[in-house]
Amino acid sequence: MDVASFPTKGNLLNAKNSLHLARDGYALIDRKRNILLRELMGLIDAAKDVQNEIDTTFRRAYRALERANMEMGIHNVEDISATVPIEHSVRVRTRSIMGTEIPLISYEATEDVPAYSFYATNESLDKARIEFRKVKELIVKLSMIEISAYRLADSIQKTQKRANALNHITIPKLEALVKSMSDALEEKDREEFTRLKVIKQRQ
Repeated sequence: MDVASFPTKGNLLNAKNSLHLARDGYALIDRKRNILLRELMGLIDAAKDVQNEIDTTFRRAYRALERANMEMGIHNVEDISATVPIEHSVRVRTRSIMGTEIPLISYEATEDVPAYSFYATNESLDKARIEFRKVKELIVKLSMIEISAYRLADSIQKTQKRANALNHITIPKLEALVKSMSDALEEKDREEFTRLKVIKQRQ
């Protein structure tokens, strides 16, 4: 028999303290899970809005690119696209929501000056460049939302497992232990009282 589960007043007090801590722990974990769920629902709504905006912007951008390809020739447009500089303005930081690190991606748009000359191009290419720039900004925004949502979902799953373990295993075990110890100590007290009463009657 486990010494800690032996029915003594000290062990009963320890078991009651453990039960109290387990219940407090479950309440905190459940609160954390609810906060994370609320954050996740907000991100899902935001992701839908951004995705719809991206779809619309992508369609406009590809229509503009098709027109530029027809007016200037695919090879010319491809050669001009090679002059577009590599993007270095994306910055990634993190913030914590109930211990879950989620990314904060900031995109500092550089001065909107084309990398090609206006002499060899036309308006359709300018429109395509502007639309694809919007797409880039929206993709940065959507990537932050999606990564945050995945991390929150993973954290919610882990939190749910801990909550289930406390609620369905730890707390019922401790409740049963407290009850069995209390019953055993009450029975022991009754026996002691009866024994003392018999001794007193004999005296």
